[in-house]
Amino acid sequence: MKKTAVVTGASSGIGAATARRLAAEGYEVVAGARRRDRLEKLAAEVDGITPVTLDVTSQESVDALAASLSRCDVLINNAGGAIGLESVAEGRVEDWQRMYDTNVLGSLRVTQALLPKLVASGDGVLLMLTSVAGLVSYEGGGGYCAAKHAQTSMVETLRLELVGQPVRIIEIAPGMVQTEEFALTRFRGDADAASRIYEGVPGPLTADDVADAITWSVTRPAHFNVDRMVIRPRAQAAQHKVHRVSG
Repeated sequence: MKKTAVVTGASSGIGAATARRLAAEGYEVVAGARRRDRLEKLAAEVDGITPVTLDVTSQESVDALAASLSRCDVLINNAGGAIGLESVAEGRVEDWQRMYDTNVLGSLRVTQALLPKLVASGDGVLLMLTSVAGLVSYEGGGGYCAAKHAQTSMVETLRLELVGQPVRIIEIAPGMVQTEEFALTRFRGDADAASRIYEGVPGPLTADDVADAITWSVTRPAHFNVDRMVIRPRAQAAQHKVHRVSG
């Protein structure tokens, strides 16, 4: 019987790329997100993907997902995102709340709902897609960094609490990744501001690069756990140290 992998935030970017990669590895992939039209298109393009409308900020939606599954072997907590680059002093409470509800509480809701199935599988994998923002803070990133630090803490706590259980707890923390929506969302739809983030950077990571790291980690043997994998483009030495070329 094929293993089942659930991917949240699967309608675009890293989530969609991960759904594609896991399906190629032979998993039955349950792709969850709010934008059903995009999920339907993804499922039409790739065999082995089942689209499921999912809002990780809604307990009712998460419970419905859990009730629809007969099994879950892999959970990829990918849904999240950043909003704004204001200082802490000027940050918008509603933006912080949305980031926390999606990145942190969304991951908590889905983890709580599917953890019993992961344990019951006998070889479960719970993977949290965090960020280097969860390891090192930076100016203008207060809300996002706070949310990602919380996710990182959740991963570390889960690993301690579930030691001895047949579940691997994995964290993938990417640096600069250029996707079609991440920076656009952060800059509230300002395409010019979003494009400047990657301007002159030779080879930022892509969604496929991160999906490759996720898939490699998930497909290791049951005794092999990737506690944390930090991945960055070669051009990025740290959040504040990025090589750019002109012209």
